[in-house]
Amino acid sequence: MSDRQVVIIHGWSDTSKSFGPLVQFLQNKGYKAVVLWLGDYISLDDDVKIEDVAKRLNTLVQDKITKGELTKPFDMIVHSTGGLVAREWISSYYGNAIAACPVKRLVMLAPANFGSKLASMGQSALGRLIKGWNNWFHTGKEMLASLELSSPYQWNLVQKDLLMPDDMNDNRTIYGEQGIWPFVITGTHPYPGALRQIVNENGSDGTVRVAAANLNAQGVTLDFTNSKEGNPDARWWKSRFSSPVPLAVLPDRTHASIIDPDKGDVEVTDGTKTLGEIILQALNCESWGHYQDISQKWDGEINKRTANLASDEQARKQLFKGDTQKEELFHQYIQVNVRVIDDHGADVTDYFLEFMGPEEDKTDELTSYFHREVMKQVHTNGSNAAYRCLFIDRTELVNIFYNKIDKSLPKELKMSISAKPPGNNISYFANYKAGASGSVKIHWIDDLPYSAPERFHRNSTVFVKIIIPRVPSDDVFKLEKA
Repeated sequence: MSDRQVVIIHGWSDTSKSFGPLVQFLQNKGYKAVVLWLGDYISLDDDVKIEDVAKRLNTLVQDKITKGELTKPFDMIVHSTGGLVAREWISSYYGNAIAACPVKRLVMLAPANFGSKLASMGQSALGRLIKGWNNWFHTGKEMLASLELSSPYQWNLVQKDLLMPDDMNDNRTIYGEQGIWPFVITGTHPYPGALRQIVNENGSDGTVRVAAANLNAQGVTLDFTNSKEGNPDARWWKSRFSSPVPLAVLPDRTHASIIDPDKGDVEVTDGTKTLGEIILQALNCESWGHYQDISQKWDGEINKRTANLASDEQARKQLFKGDTQKEELFHQYIQVNVRVIDDHGADVTDYFLEFMGPEEDKTDELTSYFHREVMKQVHTNGSNAAYRCLFIDRTELVNIFYNKIDKSLPKELKMSISAKPPGNNISYFANYKAGASGSVKIHWIDDLPYSAPERFHRNSTVFVKIIIPRVPSDDVFKLEKA
């Protein structure tokens, strides 16, 4: 039995009523004495931002603490967009004094930490018809803009609470032994229902990608300003977190069923106990050493078993009661959020990224295969085209793409960038070459102590800021004899 209270925060277009089964589960497991405050917020109105919800949340929490209705410390369970709300609240109101934060354990169920593919659909006519019919056809434009893949909001938030770019001197730590202990639990099974199947995507729970849920993000700045032979200076961002955040990837859970430990929407042989067990493990974590043990256990047991389903048809049959399922559902992916700026800090909105093997032949079959089979989606952010999101099938990259490379050559992936000149007097990279570009090795496999795969983790999001040189033509400024 725990004497801590639990605050539950729901996601976009949802309400606290959906969490009745979760409340009942916790009560059945000995949490009967715990008062569960269900946090409702307006997410479908077009004028409400995530920052507004976080501000209101802070006011309500302080009010309930003052009245003695909420006792510090308490735990928090969030779902979907609730993950961004919680992160915004914690970093904005306790970022400089994390010891004063009333939350200790933060359990995130399928959090949209780094966006959702559906956010851009939510602003479309389809989103309005499905989600907005009972709310004056409002779909929460401001919140969906923040949820859109590689949104400027996500870039700003990750630099406040998770990563510290090379040009920042802010050493705050929010998640760690003396701060908040977050846990991420997500599914990787699509929606089984006929209507919802139109939004399904491999590597996701139908709404949020595993890579977008995982808090263990990385960041790097690729600076072509003073590059030699086209190779940029790579400066990795520092993590504000001293230990990996526990991540559990469940093969049978969708975005809807991740909040109901006693019931799943996919029939499996070992029942629904795993979800409930790991929620309780997170809530019952009592020490920093225990926290680190949970992280290793979830990754070494749960995530490994889920990943192995991709190559084990018999295991899929056994788990899903004879239904083999598609192996791609259990592939591991990398989400890469890219922002391109020039060396003056201005956004570059018209650029092209291309990927190739070690020989940098942009016309060969290897390049074609990567863009056809390994690269699953490229999304250009609707508010600013300098921000883009690449979705890469890492299982396909490692197991097939690299095996197509000649054995005499290194197994590596290279990327080139070219950008359209902003005008006749200014170009990028060189003032004498139209469409000039730079290239960089971004992923490889070798026997060195350090290699890129350690940075581009499976099931994670990588933030890549690319700086390219802006070069004026000779005619922009001349010196002539009098």
